[in-house]
This record gives sequence, C-alpha cells and structure tokens, in this order.
Amino acid sequence: VQLVESGGGLVQPGGSLRLSCSASGFTLDYYATGWFRQPPGKEREGVSCISGGGGSTFYSDSAKGRFTISTDNAKNTVYLQMNTLKPEDTAVYYCASSNRCGSSVNVWGQGTQVTVSS
Repeated sequence: VQLVESGGGLVQPGGSLRLSCSASGFTLDYYATGWFRQPPGKEREGVSCISGGGGSTFYSDSAKGRFTISTDNAKNTVYLQMNTLKPEDTAVYYCASSNRCGSSVNVWGQGTQVTVSS
C-alpha cells in the first residue's frame, strides 16, 4: 500500500503545475484523497480533498478558484492542477488517503517540493 507524488518543481509566479498522486496496493477511488502542504517553517495544512467516487470536492480558502482536484480511475491517480501560483504556495505537497475527507489519514505519500519563485 503506497502513494507516490510527482509533478513538483520550480515555477515562476503566475505559472501552473499539475501534481499527481498514484496509488499502488489499493484502489484510490474507494477512499477520499486529500492534498496537504507544509510551507517552510510552518505546520502542514490541508489544501484540497476529493471524496471516494469523486462526488464531492473541498478546497482551502487559499486554493479556491486556483486549484482543481480530479481523479483518473483508469490510472488509479489523483491530480491537483495548480494555476496562478504565488510565492506563498511554496511548500512540500503531500497526498493522503483516508476513509472520508476530514477523517484521520490512513496512508501518506512521501511529498513533492513545489517552489514558486522568480
């Protein structure tokens, strides 16, 4: 049972990145998948979540209108499309699987670094 994130990197302010969260050992769509981030020197915070089956999505205030969470069941992968990135979006981004959005996490990914800088 494993989650692997990819897609992080260095991007200029105003740019876009798409993060991927691929699961192995279990079916991602049976559970909720959340994206979290931990900025330098700060605590980890929730960014977005999609419920099992994709019926509901949730976003933090900072992500609303700029980030979109989605799933590709054929690839057993959840994506986080991030647009109009700001320097304050710089963080390590983690995906996580839980029984439902807001419940305790069952599986964490290892994280991927996103740096927004000119």
